[in-house]
Amino acid sequence: MAHHSYDSAGASHGSLKSYATGFALSLILTVISFGLVMDGMLPRGVVMAAIVVAAVVQMIVQVHYFLHLDTSSAQRWNVLALLYTVLIVAILVGGTIWIMVNSQAHMMHGVMPMGH
Repeated sequence: MAHHSYDSAGASHGSLKSYATGFALSLILTVISFGLVMDGMLPRGVVMAAIVVAAVVQMIVQVHYFLHLDTSSAQRWNVLALLYTVLIVAILVGGTIWIMVNSQAHMMHGVMPMGH
């Protein structure tokens, strides 16, 4: 576990080693995603699943190494605030997609494509 120091406001500061580790992991995950897309050898579904997994892992790396959020008791409120933010964003994005799909289905009902 990386050594973190805390200032008087409770903010965590990482070491140069932890920042370098986070940067290296982020770079590796980005190169993996880019390589999967550029290679073109795997089926599209497998590539999409691998990119989603790499994106989730990269978000975890960013949160841990750069935002210094972990499971320690000092960070509990920050983690709860982050989870609340993720929930609100998920509701907004999910609701927006649901509304767009639903409105597209209702607006295109009975419309024939051109040329038929």
